[in-house]
Amino acid sequence: MPIDPRRLAVLRAVADAGGVLAAAKVLHLTPSAVSQHVARLESETGVTLLDRSAAGKQVGLTPAGRLLAEHAARLAVVLAEAERDLAALTGQVTGRVVVGAFPTLIQHLVGPAAAAVHAATKHVRVSVRELDPEPALAALRAGGVDLVTTESYPDTELSGLGGTRLLDDPFRILTPPDWGPDLNAALTRPWVGSPPGTAVHAALDRLAARHGVVLDREHEVLEYPAALALVEAGLAAAVVPGLALPAELPPGIRVLSAPALGVRRIGVLYRAGRHEPTPAARLVLQAITAKTTGSSV
Repeated sequence: MPIDPRRLAVLRAVADAGGVLAAAKVLHLTPSAVSQHVARLESETGVTLLDRSAAGKQVGLTPAGRLLAEHAARLAVVLAEAERDLAALTGQVTGRVVVGAFPTLIQHLVGPAAAAVHAATKHVRVSVRELDPEPALAALRAGGVDLVTTESYPDTELSGLGGTRLLDDPFRILTPPDWGPDLNAALTRPWVGSPPGTAVHAALDRLAARHGVVLDREHEVLEYPAALALVEAGLAAAVVPGLALPAELPPGIRVLSAPALGVRRIGVLYRAGRHEPTPAARLVLQAITAKTTGSSV
């Protein structure tokens, strides 16, 4: 029975992501679906590909599984070469591009860029996934997504990855209607925090260091609309990047600037190799970049 290349791609994701559960997240499938694909591949080849002997531990690949995963990686290169050569021959870029992004970038850059690509050509399709930073980076490395937006664009190179810096998004301080305009008074009152590793957490650290205080991070949220709701309710002050501010703020909420907060350094990451990013991914990246300057695709 011929080997199904789609199942080879699933096996490659298991190898790159480090297990069935991680591959399922990367591929946006259930763990059961990933296991079924691998089981069918085992049936097609007549060999065991997953080492299921270690109960309760991460499932790894057998030597045969690793061998096929290596072939799957080479097949991905061949397909990328085919896309590139076809684009060079016909002048027509084709393919599907998966973009992992966070909500404010989906709203302001990725969504409009995807719409522009779809309006310009019917041969490139853009799929958008809302992903947190760590899963997004894992999915990029494992091949589950082609482009990933980041709110803390790295100053140093990441192994195997390339990137394009898009813009600096300044942070703003939002305070409730009855708190008044005095930032110093707000420093002693509750704040909306964010988990370690996020851009907001780092901005609050900078603010606290600049003023020599320990901020009372009474609340912790991930989404900016939730932070805004807590401010509107009069419960806390919050740090929000400019792109996340609504066109019209609720009445009375004050917006304060504070240079010590810094900026969200927004960029796009992609796999960097001889044949990556693909022509289709480059087209989508160009469209995203164009939205930061107001030009067209």
